[in-house]
Formats: sequence, structure tokens, C-alpha cells
Amino acid sequence: MTDAASRLSFDVDPAAAGAFDVSGLQALAASASGDRREEARTRGAARRGPFRPEVWLNARQRHASRLAAHYFRAFDVLAVATVTLLCAWAATPGPLLHAEVSSLAPFGLGALTVLGLMRSLGRYRFARGQKASLHLASVAGIVTAGALIAMISGWALQGAASQWTAWLVWSALVLVSLYALHMGWSDMVGRWRASGAMTPNIVLVGATRRAEALIREALKRRDLNVLGIFDDRLARSPEAVEGVPVLGTADDLLTHKMTPYVDRVVLAIDPKAEARVRELTARLRTLPNEVTLLVEPNGEAETRSALDRLAAAPLADVQGPVDHDRRAFNKRLQDLVVGLIALVLLAPVMGLIALAIRLDSPGPIFFRQRRHGFNHEEIVVWKFRSMKQESADATASRQVTHDDDRITRVGKFIRKTSLDELPQLLNVITGEMSLVGPRPHAIGMKTGHIESARLVAEYAHRHRIKPGMTGWAAVNGSRGPLHTAQDVRARVRLDIEYVERQSLWLDLWIMAVTVPVLLGDRSAVR
Repeated sequence: MTDAASRLSFDVDPAAAGAFDVSGLQALAASASGDRREEARTRGAARRGPFRPEVWLNARQRHASRLAAHYFRAFDVLAVATVTLLCAWAATPGPLLHAEVSSLAPFGLGALTVLGLMRSLGRYRFARGQKASLHLASVAGIVTAGALIAMISGWALQGAASQWTAWLVWSALVLVSLYALHMGWSDMVGRWRASGAMTPNIVLVGATRRAEALIREALKRRDLNVLGIFDDRLARSPEAVEGVPVLGTADDLLTHKMTPYVDRVVLAIDPKAEARVRELTARLRTLPNEVTLLVEPNGEAETRSALDRLAAAPLADVQGPVDHDRRAFNKRLQDLVVGLIALVLLAPVMGLIALAIRLDSPGPIFFRQRRHGFNHEEIVVWKFRSMKQESADATASRQVTHDDDRITRVGKFIRKTSLDELPQLLNVITGEMSLVGPRPHAIGMKTGHIESARLVAEYAHRHRIKPGMTGWAAVNGSRGPLHTAQDVRARVRLDIEYVERQSLWLDLWIMAVTVPVLLGDRSAVR
């Protein structure tokens, strides 16, 4: 424990913890543990949980690791397809395009069998506790099934001319390729779990015996990270429960800097107190985080079952209908492909804009502003500078109006055409933003004299997906400054509608109409 951590105490108001950054909260956690255990036991508990700030990753980073299953499968498909084409080419005289179907079909059917079984049998989930040896044995069984299909279909199509040696070589090469890949996947997932990248983070509402039991069990299991506790009855609440600090009231949780790291909010209160449950649920529904009620388990079996559901974090399932994980994977792939192409094609335009800004007014070429991203994460958004350097407004406390005297000559043009947003392609490629999504608002942005986030109860729901360079609201007339509460409500309504409807085809349509819509609306203030 560092000296700074050991000096920090709970003499301060816990509600003030919302002002801490992550390092401050880490020190707070270390202090909480140190006050209640001797140093040796504290070090052990820190490694086990329930509060492991040294491995904190925000929800976006952990979600990205869960999507790795889709990348794993893409590499498997590429490897099997390559081996299949090479073996078919070697076993076929002349070009593949002129080969007989009976020569190619066995290889193709064998490859489809292998890839289909890998997907349908869930070989990309890498569930917690799964042994690598059993996983590799199942892969071997799947390749064997593919080899049998290839041989049976080949014998049926070719008879006495069957190419047994070619099919055996194909199956051996496929097995070696998949073994090598899946040994790498298993090792990678194991390191992610050890580092905490796949360990769900939760916060508890209620410093109750239910919370104490859950934390104690989390210490034994090491598969759940309890970041903190919030309780409205601070006067009667302890400073910490089993080493997890009490950080404030339920209202403090709404604006706490910890929320980007939280996967789930768990109500550890008596379910029979229905009025309090309803009241807390109504208050917390403004958060982008999922809220769960912890019902008191009856015995150890139900306790383990409840924690299994909270701690379950397999990699994203690649089978079945389109789900949230697959949709997120498709969206990320779309962002990388389209974003990189756009960055290359627009590089000359961005160079000319940078030169014009440099010649037009003194100051930096880029303007950086802290904004809210996915799950309340604070991100730094890049833009071309469109205001005079001395008038830069990082918190958007004064929104732009017609003939705003802060805007430079070049700034008027690039804002009108939205060219000032092009540097956000860098945010897209790094994964902080998406090409399409709710526009990221500046932290503390005000509408009139009131913070915009306070004008609409569902405002935080727009953070349940990554912010975008363009979005459903932008192509439906809600873009630029928000000068009234009605403007804020209209923007949030459109943003939530997009979050609920998001799909690959909707994103492509929004991107296609963005430029004509923006250029066709010359009256909008931007």
C-alpha cells in the first residue's frame, strides 16, 4: 500500500467520493481494506477481490474483449478456407475453376461441417473454468467428423477413384491449424481473466447483510469485482463492508465517476420492502447501467446460483439469431473498415483544412473537448478548431448562436459543412466513438443556465451505445446547439429511438444520407 493510500481516511464525507478520479477511488479502496485487516491479509484480499482497482477496466474495454469470439471465428474461417483451397488445388489437375464438382465437393462439405459444428457447439464461448485440454479434444472430434463427411461424400461421388490420401492430408492440416489457433485463443482468454478484463464489475445499493454475504462469497470465488456500496442511510452505515467502501447515497451514484466501470447495479435490499424497491428502481433507471434486485438466496446452492448469474462472463456467443454482442461486433467491424477508408480518402482534405486554420488565426489546429461516451465514460473528442483560441469553451457553457463572435472565418465554413468533425475519425478507429450513434455532448453542457442532462430523466440512456460522428437525430433535424428544454427532449427521444433500433442497415442508410441532409439544411446553427 502506498503512503498516499495509507494516509487517506474516511473522515471526509463519503458523498464527496464522486469527485475522485479512478486513482483516488483506488486509494480509497486500499484504505478501506487496510483499516480492517492486517497488511498481509489485505494484500491477499486485493488479489482475490472483491475490490480490485489495480485491474479496473471500463465497461467499453471489457465489452471489447467479450467480442473477441467473433474475431476468433473469423480467423478460423480464414484458416480452414485456406487449407481447403490449397488441398483442393493440389488434388485437382489443372485450374480449380475447371475442376469437376465431384473433386471439390468433399473438401467443401468437410470444411462446412467443421465450421458449422465449431459454431453450433459453442467452441468460441471459452466459459469460465473450462479446461483447455477438453476444449482441444472437442476440436479434434469436430475435425474428425468433418473428415468423415469428406470421405463419405467423396466415396459416394467418386467411387473407386476416391482420393483418400488428399482427404486425410486435408483433415490433418485443418486439425493442426485449429489446434494452433485455439491454443492461442485459450491462452489469450486465460490472461484476460487473470488480468480482470473479463471480470464483471458491480456496485451494491444497500449496506445490508445481503451485501455483506455477497462480498464475502465474492472473496472466495474471485470471479466478481465489487467496486463500492451506496446507501441512503449514511448515518447508520459503516464506512466499509468487508473492505468495500461505502461511497455515498443512491443519488451520489447517479453522478459518480465510477459508473463507466460498472457493468451492473445490484440492489441488496429486502425485496419485501416493495415501496423502497420501486422508489430506488425509478431513481436509478436514469443510469445506462443494468439494475438487478438481489433476492435473498435460500441455502448455499441458491447463493452460488445467484452469484453465477452475476459473474457469468463467457465470450460473446456467435450462434443463433443476431444478439447485442453480434450487433456490437458488426458495428465495430463497420467502424474499422469504413473509418480507415474514410481517413485515407479524406487525408488531403484534412490537410488543407489544417493549413487554412493555421493561416487564418493564431492557435492550435485541433480543439479537444471532454465528452461523455459509452456508459458515461469520459472521452477526449477531437475537432478542428473553429473558435478563436481565447474564446474556446471546453464545457459548452455557452452554446453557439447565429453570428457568434467567437467563430473564426474558416470556422464558419467548417462548422457549416461539419468538416470540423473529421478528426473524430481518430476516435472511431480507437474505439471510443462509432461512425453512427448519439452525438457526444460536452460534460457539463448547459441549456440556458441549466445543465442539459438534468432536463430529461432518460438523458443517460443515450449513453448505452457509443457516441457517433453522425446519428439518427442528426439526419432528423436535431443537430447543433440545444437552446431550450424542448430541444433537449427532442434530441434524447431520437437518440433513444436509435439505440433501440440500431442495425447495420440503419447505420449504412444514416451514413448515406448524412452529407445531403447536412448540406441541404443551411438554416441550422452548427
